[in-house]
This record gives sequence, C-alpha cells and structure tokens, in this order.
Amino acid sequence: MDEKIINVDGNEIIITAEGLDDIEISDIIIEDAEEPEGDLVITAKILEVELGEVYPAVVVVEDGYFKDVIPIITDDDSSLDLDYEGVLIPGFIDSHIHIESSKITPANFAKAVIPHGTTSVVADPHEIANVLGIEGIDFMINDGKKAPFDFYYAAPSCVPATPFETSGAVLTSSDIEELLKRDEVVALGEMMNFPGVIAEDEEVLKKLDAANRLNKPIDGHAPLVAGENLVKYASYGISTDHECSTFEEAIEKQKLGMNIMVREGSSAKDMDRLLDVDKRLNYLIEEEMAGNIEIGNMDEALAVPPFDFLVCDDINARDLSKGHLDNLIKKAISLKVNPKEAIKMVTLNPAEHYGLNSGAIETGKVANFVLVDDLRNLNVSKVWVHGEPVFEDGEVLFDVEPPILKNTFDLDEVSPKDFDVIMEMDYVSSLMDETTNVFVIEAYDGDLITGKSEETLLIKNKVIQPDLNKDIIKIAVVNRYGGNNLANGFIKGFHLKRGAFASSVAHDSHNIVVVGTNSEDMAKAVNLIREKEGGLAVVSAEDGIEEILELPIAGLMSNKDVDYVGSKLSHLIELSHKLGCSLTSPFMTLSFMALLVIPSFKISDKGVFDFESFELSYLIKQYLV
Repeated sequence: MDEKIINVDGNEIIITAEGLDDIEISDIIIEDAEEPEGDLVITAKILEVELGEVYPAVVVVEDGYFKDVIPIITDDDSSLDLDYEGVLIPGFIDSHIHIESSKITPANFAKAVIPHGTTSVVADPHEIANVLGIEGIDFMINDGKKAPFDFYYAAPSCVPATPFETSGAVLTSSDIEELLKRDEVVALGEMMNFPGVIAEDEEVLKKLDAANRLNKPIDGHAPLVAGENLVKYASYGISTDHECSTFEEAIEKQKLGMNIMVREGSSAKDMDRLLDVDKRLNYLIEEEMAGNIEIGNMDEALAVPPFDFLVCDDINARDLSKGHLDNLIKKAISLKVNPKEAIKMVTLNPAEHYGLNSGAIETGKVANFVLVDDLRNLNVSKVWVHGEPVFEDGEVLFDVEPPILKNTFDLDEVSPKDFDVIMEMDYVSSLMDETTNVFVIEAYDGDLITGKSEETLLIKNKVIQPDLNKDIIKIAVVNRYGGNNLANGFIKGFHLKRGAFASSVAHDSHNIVVVGTNSEDMAKAVNLIREKEGGLAVVSAEDGIEEILELPIAGLMSNKDVDYVGSKLSHLIELSHKLGCSLTSPFMTLSFMALLVIPSFKISDKGVFDFESFELSYLIKQYLV
C-alpha cells in the first residue's frame, strides 16, 4: 500500500492506496464530498455497540433504515458543531417478556417503555394463549400494530403448561408449526415442560423439531435442572434460559451452549445473584488457573459480563412506570459491568440471537435509536422508531385506541363454605380429633421458587383452621373456564393478618387465585372478580375494604394506560400492606403460586402440586390407622 501527503488549503491530507507511486501529485484532484441525502440526516456522537466505541458521525436514515453512518474524523470533538449533545445508541430490546404481566395491552405497553429507550421486544404471549388460544395471540399481534414499535413474538410452546390444571385453550404441535411460519414469530417460546423433553414426550419433541426445521431459536425454562437431565434438555437445540437463580446454575447451562438471560422483574429478581462481583471474580481466577482463559487486566475482564441478555420476564405497571431496561442497565453498571457491555446485552446480543435486523446503528439496519445524555445515566431525551421520532421532550408522540375483547369467564358465584378445608373425623384416630398435619406452600419475597413445609393446624367443626400466629393463611384456585371446581390449600410467607386478595392473573392457566385469613372475604374477592370479568381485588369486611383493578381484556389486561394501571395497582398494594402483607409485589407473587413448572410446591384448580414428583399431591398428611 502506497502513501502520499498532499497539502490542500494549508491542510495536510494523507492518501493511502495501491499504485500511488505511479501517480503525480499534480494529477490528484481533491473535491468536496457530496452532502449526504436521506429522509433524516443528523450529526451526533454514536455508540458503535459491537466494538464498544463512541465517536462523532453523520447518520443518514431513509425509508426507516440506516442508509449511511459516516464517521467524522477530528482530533478535537469539542470543536464540532453537532446536531445533538449526548450519545445516540441503538434502541433497547427486551428479549424475554410477557406483556400481559404488565396488565396493559401491547400498544399501551409501547407507550410505556418508549420513554425509557425500548423500541423492540420478543414477547411470549403464553398468558393470553392459555385463555384464548390462537385468538389471543392474534389479538396481541394486531393490537401491537397500533403503535410505532417493533413487536416480535415467540410461539407459546406449553399451552397448557401441564395436564394438572384447567386452561382455556390447547395449542398442539400443528398449531405451533403454523405459528412459527409467521414472520413476526421469531422463536419457540420457553419450553416449560422440561420433564416432557427429558422423557421424550412425542408431542413436545414435535414442537422442538418444528422450530429446528424452520431455523427458529428455542427458548428454555429449566429451573434447577442440572447434570445429565440438563445435557439432554439442551441437546434438543434449546438455546436460552431465564430461570437461573444462582451463578453456578447459570455457568453450568452456559457451558452447554445456552445463552443466559439475567432476569430482573417485579417478582423474580436474579441480577444480584447472577452478576455477583465476588463470584464473577472467583470464576475468572479459576478459569485462568485452569488454563481456559488468559487475563491481562482483571478489572477489564470483570467489566465484561459472563452472560448474554438482560430481561424483565414479568414486570407490573407500577414498576414499568418507573423504568424498563434502562433501569436494568444501570443496575448492571452498579455491579461493575462496563456500560457499553451492559447496553450490548439489550441491543446487539438479542438482535443477533433472534435474527432481528436491529440492535446497532449500522448501515442497512432498522433505524431504531435513542438519544441519551451519557452511557451511565441513560437519561432519554429522544427516541426514533424506523427513523420516525416517537418520543421527544418528555412526550410520547402518538396515541392508541382502547381495545375490546370478549368475556372469558364462565363460573358460578362461590360461597364461603367453598373455601373451607373439611377434615372428616373418621379419617384419623380419636387422638387426632383436634389437630392434623397439612403440607403448606412457603412463599418468598422476590422469588418464584417456593418451599414446602409440614405444619400442625387446629380443626374446628371439621374445618381445618389457618394459624395467623404461624403466618399460615388459606389459598385457593378457582376454575374460571366452566367447571366450577376449585382447590384449597394453605400458604405462609404473605404475613396477612386480615382480609383477602385475589387475582385472575394466575400463571399460566389464569384461573382465579386467592389468599385470605377467612373464607368470607375470600369468597367476596373471587365474586368481585367474576362480576367485573377479570381483575385484582382486595377485600376486608373488618376494614370496610372492597376494591378492584378491573382487567377486562381476557382477565389479564386493562384497556387503560400504564399511569392509570400503575396508580391503581399501587393503591391495591398499599391496601394489602395495610392488611399486614409484607411482600414487595404481593399480586405478582400470588400469581406465581399457581405456576406448577417452578419448584417446589404449588396449587392449581385441581389440587396442590409437588414439583419434585411432578404430580398432584396430598394436602393433608396421610396416616396409617
């Protein structure tokens, strides 16, 4: 390669090219470059996310795509007269989320997250699919089209999640294959039926095969699965997992080629454990000592996260009104992750994994980008989607119409006696007439995993009583789909002292789940949800409380915006705390007490469920008499 220096108007220009030695300097003509042309031409500093570099550039957008990104060569950035201060970064992508958990529709979800820099999601609509099947998925897709936002979807793989609960729909492997052929469906949704994978269930394997044949990534869901079972699970091409609750669990899965999603939602908060600084440091030291890696600078190595994506999974409207992936990035930064690397976890990484033509400010990519003040504070001042401004000066620049969806409730009124757990006295010896031992669900704040304990409870008039002194209250799940069956149990961890609260959001089949200190308030809460055709309800006759957040869209979502839903939810949470509940997100935690595919003791409308044996279990301890 030849090089020549040319003086143009007092400026020295270095030209490098093949064959320059055969050309006279006088023959070289310097012309001004043509002005870039496009629908949008702006100058600003940009984050080149793949290389982790920030530099000034001319960004040209045409027809919704980046037409050109031209670096501005300068020795002094401060001398440049750029269109915007701050930094342009790619729009954020939440690569695993259930929009329904926010209690707002897709279009309203877009309005809620765009101010925080999110421009795309990969949503798994298995909540509404469990209620309405394909009709529910179509609703989500069509409602999302009302907003300038990139909604991508994963085909729900487990509808219902297990055969041990009643759902409103069933999706077969044939249904899944047809969904996977749609352009907006970019993956097979989380394969929660990991026992079916490991046991080589024929219908489960057909779903996995369809995704592999159509080259669609398969999302995983394998809490605490390890060893040979995990190897077999991953061998079917399952390429992500968001259920890791320890650093060690995540590393084991990563070493099998799975991409690890670091989850931080309203109820499940795993980031502190998965990005724990000491564990990351010890892991790097161990890997270097084993000869697997070479570390030049430990601080720099530590700043690169060991895992792949940041996701919310389930986030309620109250939390969503305060922030979205921007908050996750900032938390990762607080755990000593390099800001550029944290941003990559919600831009380039998910885009490459799911085959999305976005996630970078790069020629040919979809022009979804965000103007922030800097890479640490991430204060968003402007957002573009497909090259069009959608947020500026604190205002969302579009509105959406409220949707309508048919009633999905088919159940009779319940009565207080329906929530009494009856103990037939001839069932045990006369020595046990006043007490009996039952198995109790143990709920934990900030965790989806539950425990199982054996507790002794009093019997009065053949009815097993809760024990508030031991924090043991009643829980029930009521079938909303036309069977009028329900199942009762006992639970601890809520610290409720009075009243009851209930929800028609009960993962994943979304029957009505209710907890309470007494049967009367529980019945009232369930009947209030039935009357309003969906919602979250708090009831206490003693305190004169009877309130509900109505969720008329499939019993899962409101037709109002995030501010209304977030405010109403906050009020209901305050009421639950007034009644003694100590959980941070009581309704979110309650909704997961019916999710049978998360360890270890849960409840459905068919009974209490033991995860270890993966079957319905006894509520009352069995005695030999």
